Amino acid sequence: MSPVPDHYRGVWARTLLETPEQRDESTFVRWLQTSCWHADLRIPVLTLGADAPLQLASQQGFCGLTEVTQQAGSEVCTWHRRLDFQPPRGDVDAGEMVFETSERVIETGVHAPYLEIWERLPDSTGRFIALAGLDEAGGDTQERLLVAGRYAMRVRPRRTAWPADMQAGQTLLEVVAKHPGMVQDLLDFEISFGTLEDGQWKVERSTLPMLKGVCMPFAMRQVEGTRAEVCSPGFGECWQILEWTCAQVLV
Repeated sequence: MSPVPDHYRGVWARTLLETPEQRDESTFVRWLQTSCWHADLRIPVLTLGADAPLQLASQQGFCGLTEVTQQAGSEVCTWHRRLDFQPPRGDVDAGEMVFETSERVIETGVHAPYLEIWERLPDSTGRFIALAGLDEAGGDTQERLLVAGRYAMRVRPRRTAWPADMQAGQTLLEVVAKHPGMVQDLLDFEISFGTLEDGQWKVERSTLPMLKGVCMPFAMRQVEGTRAEVCSPGFGECWQILEWTCAQVLV
């Protein structure tokens, strides 16, 4: 897939969502975009009381490839999801994009009625990395690590398959309510957003609440043209380079 235009790259914070049913300015939303890959995290305000599993099931996040095309005089961005916290969706995730400035973009839905306002975070450009996790045999673990400037997003999908009786169009909340015995396995999907600075990975928000605020040592380096090594607790060591536009060593 062709790289997106440079003005898309970076980390974008959503400041407003408007639909016919709601106006949302409180959900924590971050969209990290490299040349080809994206990761997106959306965490509503959570109280995590007795209904904590149901609240966690309302979170959203996904990762995949991004395509930007010109259609009827407008610029359309399509997010091709490879990994998704929610069940697979039947429609295409695409928005018409209008850049008011280089740091602010208005997105309106192509296949659904909505409007979103995005603002690019400072220090989220200049270096871009996309890595795919590898197992001991060199196979893809489906884990992804994306870096844009000082920010990073880690995506580690659940290991449990969807229930065989899941119906098209169901949300994770509906699946969890129907299969309470699978709650922990279905919620075990990590999308974490934070910073990589001074040899530390610091998590600002995560679909796994216990990771919020966690700070740990972190370093990674390119070991050859297509491989990288990561040294940090909880991360796999070997990674396939999907994109690497920075110095050889990153800490």
